[in-house]
Amino acid sequence: MQPSPEFCRAQATRHQSIAAGAELENVRGVALLAAAAWTKEAQSADHRERRRAASRERAMVEPPEGLSPHDRLFSENPDRGFADGEGDIAAGTGEACR
Repeated sequence: MQPSPEFCRAQATRHQSIAAGAELENVRGVALLAAAAWTKEAQSADHRERRRAASRERAMVEPPEGLSPHDRLFSENPDRGFADGEGDIAAGTGEACR
């Protein structure tokens, strides 16, 4: 499971407060490095969530009009799946759909 941007930001804030209250230089340095790492991870998580949202939006697009269910099931390579994973093999059974 990948951490959410909110969790990463909370961890960065936590480590920044640890650094602010640290009396020892090495503790402060480690806490600041951890805060920077969590901030970078939050940026990655934001990017990952934007990609997932865009992917969901693309998946919501309707198939072209006039595409019959028979055409949807036809494949020149029946042993291969469609790009969206639908059509040729029943989920988890390995048997062809007919």
